[in-house]
Amino acid sequence: MRQEKKALTLKTLTKSNVWDLQENDIFRMWESAEKDADMKDNMRHYLDVIKSAFDIEEIKIDKPEVIKKYEARGFKVGQVRFDEDSKAKWGIKKRPILRVTDLTYENIRHISAAKLIEVLDRNFGGGWDSLSQSIKDIIESGFDISTTTLPKDRLRKPGGMYEKKVNDGFEVLEIAKGLWVEAIFAKAKPEIERPRMKYDDLEDLDDDKDLDNEEDLPEEEDRFEDEDDDEDDYDEDKLTEESYRTTYETDPEDLNLEAEGMSDEYDED
Repeated sequence: MRQEKKALTLKTLTKSNVWDLQENDIFRMWESAEKDADMKDNMRHYLDVIKSAFDIEEIKIDKPEVIKKYEARGFKVGQVRFDEDSKAKWGIKKRPILRVTDLTYENIRHISAAKLIEVLDRNFGGGWDSLSQSIKDIIESGFDISTTTLPKDRLRKPGGMYEKKVNDGFEVLEIAKGLWVEAIFAKAKPEIERPRMKYDDLEDLDDDKDLDNEEDLPEEEDRFEDEDDDEDDYDEDKLTEESYRTTYETDPEDLNLEAEGMSDEYDED
């Protein structure tokens, strides 16, 4: 389950959930954290997380004409404070996701299937297989992907794959390949929240495991009795007989060995 924007603070910000925010959210969160005692010590970490999704530029010339130029480039301009005696003016702009190379494991779950189709359509015309495996892995970590290539007049055949996928909520990108068309279907995967065990539950689990192990262990006397039984089973005569049993029980004269030839060799030496 994703955290709501209102619940996010600089302390809970990660390189994944930062993609849920907009420029004004960053200014608001920074202002809320200005009075925190550990703000200065952790500032480098906060900036590193924010810069993974936003471009930040310090505006050193605070004049209206300069600020207008930043705003024309899509930056939101605001003032931030580092401590009681230090402040600055920032221009902040969220990094756009325009090309497949802009996709990361951190931001892939923060775009829609329609946005993904838009990015794919803008970046290539060679089809799904033209993407590198690393890009495919990123995309498939957040989306269910299916592809099919059919003659143009058969692609949207009633009852076919195209119709079924669209009815199931998939977005579609069609790529013309002569008289054929490749269709790429994309649908966001549901996020699965993994249940977390409480510390007390883990202690109880360990206790139960210990009890189970104790029940499985034989009594001390039983263990010694088993060892004695093993010693009683030891048969020295049997062991000796089996250990030194002749490998070949056939008369050596019946074996197909060139014994005479071997004997002649040794006689010559």
